[in-house]
Amino acid sequence: MASDGRRTFVLVDGENLDATLGSSVLGRRPQPEERPRWQRVTDHFEEQWDQQVTGLFFLNVSNGTLPLPFVQALLANGYRPVPLTGSGAEGEKVVDLGIQRTLDALRTHPDADVVLASHDADFAPHLHALVEDGRRVAVVGFREFTAQTLLVEGIEHVDLEYDINAFNGQLPRVRVISLADFDPEEFLR
Repeated sequence: MASDGRRTFVLVDGENLDATLGSSVLGRRPQPEERPRWQRVTDHFEEQWDQQVTGLFFLNVSNGTLPLPFVQALLANGYRPVPLTGSGAEGEKVVDLGIQRTLDALRTHPDADVVLASHDADFAPHLHALVEDGRRVAVVGFREFTAQTLLVEGIEHVDLEYDINAFNGQLPRVRVISLADFDPEEFLR
């Protein structure tokens, strides 16, 4: 572990990733066994960035219900759940606003690097500001669904399935393959 006092904050936009997994990858609501293994995300960055990792998982609980089994699973995997509810404003994206406020607050923590697990363009200005501050910044998700405004120099892109291996099985994704990495046997099974 790095001894320079730096640490990484992993901010998870669970709604965004779950919706993408369900509607764009699987074409249906994911079963519990098809969802990411979140501990693998924090483990990946702890190993790759060689510094302490704090996982924050943002939840929309505006319906008044805290999903206790899921919260207990997050806690067991080292994440701090951030259950948010809105003030009632129509169309208010409480998770997005909570993450944006957290990204802004992290600018006052000079020893903090940031990983955002989301595909959402709403976070681009906040991430760009962190990059300009000299922070190490990464976006985690499915590359093919990541907003173009997040695909800029200074932001690392880490694929939830291919780079982190966060799933217990292979997802039905179509990916672009470099000819150097092409193995015809994958298509002959």
